[in-house]
Amino acid sequence: MTAPPPRTLSQKIRDTHLVGQNPGGAALVAIDRVFLHERTGAAALKAMAAAGRPVRDPARVFCVMDHIVDTRPGRGDRTLMPGGQDFITETRAAARAAGITLIDVTDRDQGITHVISTELGIVLPGMNLIAPDSHTCTQGAVGAAAWGVGSSEAEHAMATGVLRLEPARTMRVTFAGTLAAGVTAKDMALALIARHGAGGGAGHIVEFAGDTVRALDMEARMTLCNMATEFAAVTAIIAPDETTFAWLAGRRYAPARFDDPYWATLHSDADAVFDREIAIDAATIAPMITWGTSPEHAIAIDGIVPQGPVRAHDYSGVEPGRRLLGMPVDAAFIGSCTNARLSDLRRAAALLRGRRIAPSIRKALVVPGSSAIKRAAEAEGLDRVFTAAGFEWRESGCSLCFYAGGEGFPPGSRTISSTNRNFEGRQGPGIRTHIASPETVAASAVAGAIADPRALAV
Repeated sequence: MTAPPPRTLSQKIRDTHLVGQNPGGAALVAIDRVFLHERTGAAALKAMAAAGRPVRDPARVFCVMDHIVDTRPGRGDRTLMPGGQDFITETRAAARAAGITLIDVTDRDQGITHVISTELGIVLPGMNLIAPDSHTCTQGAVGAAAWGVGSSEAEHAMATGVLRLEPARTMRVTFAGTLAAGVTAKDMALALIARHGAGGGAGHIVEFAGDTVRALDMEARMTLCNMATEFAAVTAIIAPDETTFAWLAGRRYAPARFDDPYWATLHSDADAVFDREIAIDAATIAPMITWGTSPEHAIAIDGIVPQGPVRAHDYSGVEPGRRLLGMPVDAAFIGSCTNARLSDLRRAAALLRGRRIAPSIRKALVVPGSSAIKRAAEAEGLDRVFTAAGFEWRESGCSLCFYAGGEGFPPGSRTISSTNRNFEGRQGPGIRTHIASPETVAASAVAGAIADPRALAV
């Protein structure tokens, strides 16, 4: 028999889920998990009910309250977002009527979808999963094929158990070498996007590889995959290894052991050919920060702002030829599906311990990625470190990462943020967001201006 051609990891997952394929290359694939949230969940479920289409397998569908909910302590269904309570109550009713798993506002498991999906072991290596959310790619960090889709595609998958996927090219991004002290996965992602553009991954499934990636812990791998959507990638994936299996073992929906021969196949073949290859020397990466209105507008923390689009300079109020170091900031945010896991909070707290934020900081917030992370951080006393430093300690949610008319920052604020996007108005009308690692956010909050976290770590 002829040996099968070498395949990439994403091709292997597609092939094991393949139901059919047309001559043009579009594939019909089985879907293992569907995630919904309250911003789109009610619309999808109500449309299905109106059409008389039940959820084919409710056990595979999970609905999470994370986008519209406030992060204020004691929060419930009421939100600052106009009409937000209707999103929550309608989604709750629709989820219960459909018989799917609902993770509600006050549940112990509540959190940001892309955080709790792996935290609970709902997403596992080799799975195909979808969610109507662009940062679904985060979950590729465990070796799953994770697709951000529209609500109508989610409806189709819930009704049929399958989904049509267009063909995509493959790209391998290899990071080699050792990261310098103070450099994180967030800096790796921003360095990639700065060097190759916010459209650099368009049309590609990106596999992150190399000894630098293998040395990352699981939460750092999630940060790296999360930012693939800012690279315009179709999705991102990292081959699972012993670090992955050890991290997942024993979680509620995960098997206790990963000794099935299937798990050992989840890697790209040694001679697999990718449509595009990018190689980055990890030792050349410094702590990164954005200056403009796209994640590609990023420079090393001590770098000089280049000439970019005039509109970006006008909105951000940052002139080319200057350094960002020392530029005053008004607000600080540690949170989002990018950088709000326990390891992120530990690293930021380590820099804040025994320090206070500058008096000029008008608002400083920490929003843990899930309720479980919040409890774990409190058990370690991290909440007390943050509050002693002057940060507010909040509940889990997405509302401060993207502005939907509810929670936000003081008008006109220049905000240092651990989120993933710095578009115009992303964190509120007129808010100017500088994306950075949690460590850089913490250091800048203490300084009252953009600061190099390595200076506090000395």
